[in-house]
Amino acid sequence: MPPRSCALCNDARAILKRPKTGQQICKECFFYVFETEVHNTITEARLFKRGDRVAIGASGGKDSTVLAHVMKTLNERYDYGVELFLLSIDEGITGYRDDSLETVKRNQQQYDMPLKILSYDELYGWTMDAIVSQVGKKNNCTFCGVFRRQALDRGAAILNVDHIVTGHNADDIAETVLMNIMRGDIARLGRCTSICTQGEDTIKRSKPFKYAYEKEIVMYAYFKKLDYFSTECIYSPDAYRGHARVFLKDLEAARPSAIIDIIHSGEAFEVKDDVKATQKTQQTCKRCGYMSSNELCKACTLLEGLERGLANAAVTDRARKRLDAQGPPPENIRQIPLFELPASLQRNASATTAPS
Repeated sequence: MPPRSCALCNDARAILKRPKTGQQICKECFFYVFETEVHNTITEARLFKRGDRVAIGASGGKDSTVLAHVMKTLNERYDYGVELFLLSIDEGITGYRDDSLETVKRNQQQYDMPLKILSYDELYGWTMDAIVSQVGKKNNCTFCGVFRRQALDRGAAILNVDHIVTGHNADDIAETVLMNIMRGDIARLGRCTSICTQGEDTIKRSKPFKYAYEKEIVMYAYFKKLDYFSTECIYSPDAYRGHARVFLKDLEAARPSAIIDIIHSGEAFEVKDDVKATQKTQQTCKRCGYMSSNELCKACTLLEGLERGLANAAVTDRARKRLDAQGPPPENIRQIPLFELPASLQRNASATTAPS
């Protein structure tokens, strides 16, 4: 049988089959359709405006490396007029994050973008290695996820950016939908498929790869010969997300459209008004000034548990009550620095709240 021609250009030889559509296409057409689909996602959601300062959450892995490459390419091709930065969080995982940050530093040179690295040790006084030595591997992802989210916002504030983009792809979002269904987490289920999130006291975040399949991101990185770090986190094998990932891969093998179908199902979910009424309203943490649904944000609660030697007692609300039963924390307990929005967002917030 003669080599099959590309289904798009009908000229070059087809060398790959798109996991997302099943089309057999050539390498150059794959690059073009992948980049164009991301561009369409960005423009349809109106993610950026000219003059925006945008931080790319950079871990050195395939998703963030491809995101940095594609964002630079599209910014130049379509003249978005945005200023791009790399923002990395050093969780303090020996043999994993220290190696991946070397990749990020090379990416900084390759893509000519300013880089800011902010560490857990610098911000919280704890590394993930130290946290795992206290809590073990059962709940360590809870600490890392909470600390990482706040660290990204604090790093963005230091860079004075308006917007953070992350490499979350279609597989990640579909997994999150499944996880929230299995946990019965109505609050997160109602917002986990949003391409963009922003509150009055938070920095805008978006996911340009919302509809990009993980397999296609890997293929893009491979054929473009991008420089990325491919080792998985040494503390993640026991994470709850791993079970959702295995289930999703089985669904994808039987029906490749399952990933997008799950995302569309999540987008169609609507939380009843009486359920919304029972959900906690957002407020500001009285200790560090970060957004919170309680008097203390989750990061401050987790940090207090670590500092008092009761780390596992800070993971759930019920356990928090047990922590409170121990009495008030010592006055000299380590605290997270006060959070302040970037200057541009502070001006916008002032303009919004100013009397007319």
